[in-house]
Order: sequence, then structure tokens, then C-alpha cells
Amino acid sequence: MLQIIETLSAWAIPAVVAFIPLYAAWRKVPVYESFVDGAKDGFDTAVRIIPHLVGMMASISIFRASGALDAVTGWLAPLLARFGVPPEVLPLALLRPITGSGSLAYAADLMETHGPDSLIGRIASTVQGSTDTTLYVLVVYFGAVGIRRTKYALKVGLFSDLVGFVAAVTICLLVF
Repeated sequence: MLQIIETLSAWAIPAVVAFIPLYAAWRKVPVYESFVDGAKDGFDTAVRIIPHLVGMMASISIFRASGALDAVTGWLAPLLARFGVPPEVLPLALLRPITGSGSLAYAADLMETHGPDSLIGRIASTVQGSTDTTLYVLVVYFGAVGIRRTKYALKVGLFSDLVGFVAAVTICLLVF
């Protein structure tokens, strides 16, 4: 049974990639022209979101280089320590809504330092899977389609990130 599952998983993506253009050709869709039009639209979208990406990356760099991340972590660490939350995971909770790559790099550093099977490593992994890059999504995707009123989306997104962090830490503390 395990060998069948491994074989199916090895062929799943190539099968889907082959199926889509074959199905489109069967339906008499001009496959190559559709691909070129989609690539052109994708390039236009990339050009529209570049200013938003540059602004976001500059903001993240300023936030980290200014010491603001360390200051916020220092202020909140004693409070979280009362609940048994390791202070090492707090910067991850602050970075995750801002940047996916920055939070992934920080999580990888936590796992390299403390080990992936440590409580900190498990919390870092669970936080990575339980939260989203809310500000990135709002800036890049909402900016690309011209949505300007993001007040409620921001509140709901950040609240869900907080709930995801609390749930991740709670589950890890209870299970491990």
C-alpha cells in the first residue's frame, strides 16, 4: 500500500501538468495563445505590485535595523514568560504577519539553535503553519487590485494571527 501511495504521489503533479493542456486542446482552446496572454497579464501584475513590494521590504528592514523589533520583544517577554511562552518565539509572532521569508528565516534559526524537536522548535513550526503574512497580503494583493479601504481586513487578519499564535503555543505546551 505504501508503495502505491509513493508512486501516486510521484506522478500526481506531472499528471496534472500534462492533463491541463491536453484537456484544453480537446476543448479546442488555443493553448499556446492562452498561455502567452496569461504570461502577459502576469507580467503586468508583477509590474503593478513592485512598488508595494519595495515599500514593504524597506519597512521591514527599517523595523528590524532600528531595534524596534528587539524593543517590542523586550517589553512583551516578561508578560509571556508568566504563561510559559518561551521569549525566543515572540519575534516570530511579530515578524510573521509582516514577512513570510523573514519569519521563515527566523524560524529556521530557532530550529538550528534549539533543535526542531525542542519546545521552541515545535512552537516555531506550528506558528509558521497557523498564521499568515497578513500585512504582506494586504499591501501586495490589495494594492495590486486597487483596494484602498483595508481597515476591517487588517483588524480581522491581525486578530486571526494572534489567535493562531495563541493556539499554536497552547497546543504545543499541552501536547509536548
